[in-house]
Amino acid sequence: MRAHQVMTRKLITVDADTTVYDAAMLMLQKHVSGLPVVDRNGKPIGIISQGDFIRRSEIGTQRKRGRWLRFLLGPGQRADDFVHEHGRKVGEIMTTELFSVTEDTPLEEAVRQMERHKVKRLPVMRGEALVGILTRTDLLRAFASLAADVPDPTADDDHIRRRVIAAIETRDWAPIQLGVIVRDGIVHLSGIITDEQFRKANIVAAENVTGVRLVHDHLSLFDATSGLSFRSPEDEEWSRAG
Repeated sequence: MRAHQVMTRKLITVDADTTVYDAAMLMLQKHVSGLPVVDRNGKPIGIISQGDFIRRSEIGTQRKRGRWLRFLLGPGQRADDFVHEHGRKVGEIMTTELFSVTEDTPLEEAVRQMERHKVKRLPVMRGEALVGILTRTDLLRAFASLAADVPDPTADDDHIRRRVIAAIETRDWAPIQLGVIVRDGIVHLSGIITDEQFRKANIVAAENVTGVRLVHDHLSLFDATSGLSFRSPEDEEWSRAG
């Protein structure tokens, strides 16, 4: 399998001037753990993730280094710590060292990069254009949908996947973090919905795409009132059967 077959295509991005508060709220609202940071041309220049909010002055978690360690690290490191703990804009606290893959990168190579560089997400590039992001969640979703021994996707499966994504992603009932996996015309839909009525609409949209033989529902329902997430009825049934 290759990156384009499992990556998240509907990107949520911020720019360097976005406030850290707005970025944090966006991550919470969209249920994502990281956001690509792009310039005015849409080219990625960094990543902001949950890890960038761990050491913050607002919650009293600044680094407290001993005097000897402060001496060894020098004023440069202390200055960097201060910026990361007090920075008000995304560009001040984001990670600027980027590791990326292309659409045709085999998943094996992408995983190797994640492990080598100790990162949880990789921008997916087409030349200098950002076309998607590959995360550990995407890999987990692919595994959960395709744990059985099934063949690699055909060119027809790739075309079906693109058509299913196009049929869903612009709708106001489209899932957050829409995931679409296709094997032999069988579609696995995943993502987060905030209303149970959205479930059937997404399934019907996929069923109406030419070439689709069957749609499996892995859409999780997020209840904003309780803050709880619930698996799809199909996944619940599979869990009980197992």
